[in-house]
Amino acid sequence: MRTPRPVPAGPITAVLSVLVLFLGACGAGPSPTVWAASVCTALTPWRAEIGKLTSSTQQQMTAKTTPAQAKENLVRLLAGAEAASERARDQVEKAGVPDVDRGDSVAHGFVASLSSVRDAYGNAKRGIEQLDASRGGSFYDGVETVLKTLNTEYSRSALDTDSLNSPELQKAFDEVPECR
Repeated sequence: MRTPRPVPAGPITAVLSVLVLFLGACGAGPSPTVWAASVCTALTPWRAEIGKLTSSTQQQMTAKTTPAQAKENLVRLLAGAEAASERARDQVEKAGVPDVDRGDSVAHGFVASLSSVRDAYGNAKRGIEQLDASRGGSFYDGVETVLKTLNTEYSRSALDTDSLNSPELQKAFDEVPECR
C-alpha cells in the first residue's frame, strides 16, 4: 500500500487565498448606483402614498362626520400608511447592502428608519382603535393625543444621514433618474 505524499502547504494556501478572494468579490453588494436606484424605486411610491394619506387625514379631521365614521376612516388611513411603510421597508431590505464603506450601517439605517415609521403608524392605528367613538368630545381629544404621539414617533424615526455619510451614495442618489 502506498502512503500518500503530503502536498506542500504553499500551493494549497495560494489556491485557497485566490478562491477566498474570488468568492468574496462575488459576495459584494450592489454598486452605489444600483442600490440608490433600488431604494428610490421603493421610496417614491411610499412618499406619494404617505402624502396622500396625510392629506386625507387632515381632511378627515375637518370633515363633518360622526365620531364613528371618523374613527373608521382614520383607522383605514393609518393602516394604509403602516402597510405602505412595510412595503417600502421590505423593498429597501431586499436592495441589500451597498458596496461602499460602512454599507451595512447605511442599509441597516434605512431599514430601521422605515421600521420605526411603520411602527409609528401601527401604534397610532391601535391608539385610534382603542378610542370610544360614542363619546364625541373625548374621542376627538384622544385622536389629537394619538396624532401628537404619531408625530413624535415619526420625527424620532428620521434617518441620521450625518452618521451614514457616503460620498459614493450621495453621488448615486443625485445622479440616478429613479431619485429625481
